[in-house]
Amino acid sequence: MNKRLIGIVCGIIAAVAYGTNPLFSLNLYHMGLDVPSVLFYRFSVAAVVLGIILKLQGRSLRITRSQGIALMTGGITFALSSWTLYRSFLYMDAGIACAILFVYPMLVALIMIIFYHEKASPVTLGCIVLAMVGIVLLYQGDGKTTLSTVGVILVILSSLCYAIYIVGVDHSRLHRIESGKLTFWVLLSGALLFLVMTGCATELHPIPPTPQGWINVLGIALVPTIIPIFFINIAIKQVGPTLSAILGALEPVTAMLIGVCVFGELITLRIIVGTLLILIAVTVVVASRK
Repeated sequence: MNKRLIGIVCGIIAAVAYGTNPLFSLNLYHMGLDVPSVLFYRFSVAAVVLGIILKLQGRSLRITRSQGIALMTGGITFALSSWTLYRSFLYMDAGIACAILFVYPMLVALIMIIFYHEKASPVTLGCIVLAMVGIVLLYQGDGKTTLSTVGVILVILSSLCYAIYIVGVDHSRLHRIESGKLTFWVLLSGALLFLVMTGCATELHPIPPTPQGWINVLGIALVPTIIPIFFINIAIKQVGPTLSAILGALEPVTAMLIGVCVFGELITLRIIVGTLLILIAVTVVVASRK
C-alpha cells in the first residue's frame, strides 16, 4: 500500500471516528456531567490508554524542551477546539454544529493564503461565499426559529482552532515527531488544561456508577479521541493538510446521522441544503488547491 492510499484511508477513519462525538458526549451530559468534566475524562483516559499501548510496544515518549513547548501549544489548541465544540452542543443540535464545524478546511485555506502566501483564487473566494450561504441556511433551522448565535460563534471558534492545529502539525517541528508520541502529548496537554478548568479536580463530577456510564467514558476516550487524532496525524504527514481536510466530509455526515437517528434531532430540507452547500464548497476549494 503506497503512502497516498495509506493517507486517504487514515483520513477517512479519522473523519468517521471524530463524527461520533455527539454519540458519547450527549449521553454523558444526560448523566449529569458538565463540559470540562466530560473533556477531562475524554483526554485523560485516552492519554493513559495510549501511553500504556506505546510503552508495551517499547516506544519512547521522551521529548526535548523545545518539542515540549510545541506539543503543549498544539495540545491546548486542539483542546480548545474540543471545548468550544462541546459547549456548542448545549446551544444547538450536535449534527448541525458538526456541519458548521466542517468549514475548517476553508479556514485552513485562508491561513495558508494569509500567512504562507498561497494565491487566493476566484474559486476559493466563490466557495467561501457558498459556504456562508450554507451556514445562513443552517442558522435559519426550520425556517421559523433561528439557531443560537452563541452556539454558532462557538462552533466557528472550534473550527478555527482545529484549522490552526492542522496547519501547525504540517508547518512546525511537530511534523517531525512520531505520530504516536505526538498524539500522547497532545492528549496529555488537553487533559491538564481541563484539569485546571475544573478547579484542579475539586469540582469534577463523578463518573456515573453504571456500566453505561463507563461505556460512554471509554467510548469518548477511544473512538472520537485516540483514533481520529492518531489517524489524522498520519494522514497529514502522508498526503498533507489539503487532502486530509477534504476527507473530513465524512465527519459532519456521521455526526448528523447520529443526531437524527439516536437523539431525534431535527432534519429539514433547509438543513440538508445548507449542509450540502458547505460540503460542496469545502470539497471544491480544497480540491482546487495544490
